[in-house]
Amino acid sequence: MIGIMVAVIEVSKFILSGMPNIELTSFWLIMFTLTFGWKVALLVPVLILLEGTLYGMHIWWIMYLYAWPLLVLIAWIFRRNTSPVLWAIISGTFGLCFGALCSIPYFFIGLSSGGLSAGFRSMVTWWIAGIPWDLIHCAGNFVLMLVLYHPISKVMRRVRNLPPEN
Repeated sequence: MIGIMVAVIEVSKFILSGMPNIELTSFWLIMFTLTFGWKVALLVPVLILLEGTLYGMHIWWIMYLYAWPLLVLIAWIFRRNTSPVLWAIISGTFGLCFGALCSIPYFFIGLSSGGLSAGFRSMVTWWIAGIPWDLIHCAGNFVLMLVLYHPISKVMRRVRNLPPEN
């Protein structure tokens, strides 16, 4: 099952790779968490390791080590909610915050080359430069979740032999 989930995410990434900051990884991690619960904790390391293997392990890979587990944790906390609007807000907010999350390693890069203020400058500069992309990421995550939540949720519940949502 983990292999299938990773394959779904990777195929989705490939299909949308021409669209900047439009992705289904967030969507799938949320949906898989809602459907399969704690088993997604096994999926995330496999996904991250495969990403590093396919695309090379660089600074973005370090970001994935904490960004994707954080999203799964958030989904786990809100797992009992079935509102597509709430999930769209969560997914969109995650997309908006993704740049801020990904700026954290730049703090340490700046810190190592020029001290505390250089660390903050490096982190904040990197984050601010990416805000337009975070806005696209936010909108894409929001719309994709809003549009796909119900149909995919129905299919996923059937796969798990769970009763339909109200």
